[in-house]
Amino acid sequence: MSMTKPMNITVLGAGSWGTTLAVLLNENGHRVVLWEFFREMAEAIERDRENKKFLPGIEVPESISIEHDLASALESPDLILVVVPSHAVRTVARAVAECDAVHDQTIVVNAAKGLEEGTLKRMSEVLAEELPVSADNLFTLSGPSHAEEVSLKMPTSVVIAGRSGPAIQTAQEAFMRPYFRVYTNSDIIGVEIGVALKNIIAIAAGICDGLGYGDNTKAALLTRGLVELVRLGDAMGARRETFSGLAGTGDLIATCLSRHSRNRHVGERIGKGETLDQVLGNMVMVAEGVRTTRAAVDLAAREGIELPIIESVYGVLYAGKDPREAINRLMSRPPQEEMSSKSCEPKGGGA
Repeated sequence: MSMTKPMNITVLGAGSWGTTLAVLLNENGHRVVLWEFFREMAEAIERDRENKKFLPGIEVPESISIEHDLASALESPDLILVVVPSHAVRTVARAVAECDAVHDQTIVVNAAKGLEEGTLKRMSEVLAEELPVSADNLFTLSGPSHAEEVSLKMPTSVVIAGRSGPAIQTAQEAFMRPYFRVYTNSDIIGVEIGVALKNIIAIAAGICDGLGYGDNTKAALLTRGLVELVRLGDAMGARRETFSGLAGTGDLIATCLSRHSRNRHVGERIGKGETLDQVLGNMVMVAEGVRTTRAAVDLAAREGIELPIIESVYGVLYAGKDPREAINRLMSRPPQEEMSSKSCEPKGGGA
């Protein structure tokens, strides 16, 4: 049970993760409003008390209010949880700002994972630009946490990242459950870079699965993929140790290995010969890594660093590169020392 006093919490986004977190927060005694953009879906959840599209089999308690009207969903929230796809974060945040629902004491927690195309901003940066929220009250919640497992109360540990202080402790305690352990981390840059890029590595992992490769390939991919997370994190001012934590290694392992992973699923189907358009054409949920791949490649070019695995995924997704040939090219790169100091410097080494 949360140690914080009950709060008014608005959860923006009724996908599988938003619904799961709304139920969790409700269990902690908070007054929860779950907002859904599409009216028909909001009405279906209200009627069925179940999110049959994204989280079938999990009851949505009557004590959780379901709203389609954003202004109604934002009546005096103490905490706003943003769980919409990363490409929709700015639009939703702008609409929230127009409702005059955010003030200095409002806690805003981001749970979207990705980088914004065009601006190459992290999600907390997008929210900071659109909402009048104090930097002391803006956080990101992330880590290895498939909604399918959390909703079944399987033991899970995540991290909430942002500035140290009373607000982050309040947010941490708001989410704590016997099956959901929340750690704090002051390195929001590292956490957001880690959780965005691991989705791209998961697409690569799925491609390897689709091609029929085994454990050796997957282990090498995860290890060298982690190097690329650290490399970009270094360039952006993150702390290296963050990538050894839940939002780095932890989330990378879960997303690359799990049958629940949408990004791994996309890669697997591509590895088996489907095109990106074919894969996305019949997917219900959003695979964040697909859009993030383009943003990550642009960000690496801006920072002057090499991300060979991520660039290879881009080639397969957007430039028609053959997946098997892309892996052969990675394996044929010039020999180098594994722990060379160059491996994490701009333009140094490669995967």
